[in-house]
Amino acid sequence: MEKKRWDCTALPKGWKMEEVTRKSGLSAGKSDVYYFSPSGKKFRSKPQLARYLGNQMDLSSFDFRTGKMLMSKLNKNRQRLRYDNNSQNKGKPDLNTSLPVRQTASIFKQPVTKVTNHPNNKVKTDPQKAVDQPRQLFWEKKLSGLNAYDIAEELVKTMELPKGLQGVGPGCTDKTLLSAIASALHTSAAPITGQLSAAVEKNPGVWLNTAQPLCKAFIVTDEDIRKQEELVYSVRKRLEEALMADMLAHVEEAANEGEALKEEGNGSEDMESV
Repeated sequence: MEKKRWDCTALPKGWKMEEVTRKSGLSAGKSDVYYFSPSGKKFRSKPQLARYLGNQMDLSSFDFRTGKMLMSKLNKNRQRLRYDNNSQNKGKPDLNTSLPVRQTASIFKQPVTKVTNHPNNKVKTDPQKAVDQPRQLFWEKKLSGLNAYDIAEELVKTMELPKGLQGVGPGCTDKTLLSAIASALHTSAAPITGQLSAAVEKNPGVWLNTAQPLCKAFIVTDEDIRKQEELVYSVRKRLEEALMADMLAHVEEAANEGEALKEEGNGSEDMESV
């Protein structure tokens, strides 16, 4: 790592700014900025620096990365302060309808959520700002060790995946791969292609595509489609035979019950004639 330290003129006298640049690893070239007080105390973020200085200095226009005061923000703050003072002196009501802003030492201004309980209020959403929720890496491993049982408390046999589907990632099993593929088919309309990057086998934590299941890239051939069609046809044929056998059994049972009732009726007539 390479370290550079110099005086920060935007802060009070005696404050130092240090920039540390990483030379190797996955984050090579990335720089981190730190500040040191005259007493040697180290500060890693702008909120820590603001809490330490307190009311000694206003850091709302201070750029933590460059160590300088942003003149554009400083001028805006001055104009807003001048406008607020004039409004208070004139005694006019504040007609500003914008949402209030948190008065904290955060780098970015975060709007406060405005909540009302009026029954006629309607919530408006912006579809352009709607984004998918982030997915946890290797979330399929949460399902490992869980099995399905039928009503008789017997273990349900899991499906057998084709040999072309091979799992990827640490501790990936056939059950984990089956859960990942089933989830991708039900929750996403995008095509299932698997992990297209070849580097995923070396470092899956970096190269893994969370939108795809935990399996290597595969291609569905015409032969695979033909085998699946034959399997579906065989299952439907067996189901048809089972339904036909059940229907014939019901017809035979109904016929036997009719003959039994007829014999009982004849027996009762013979007894009456005697």
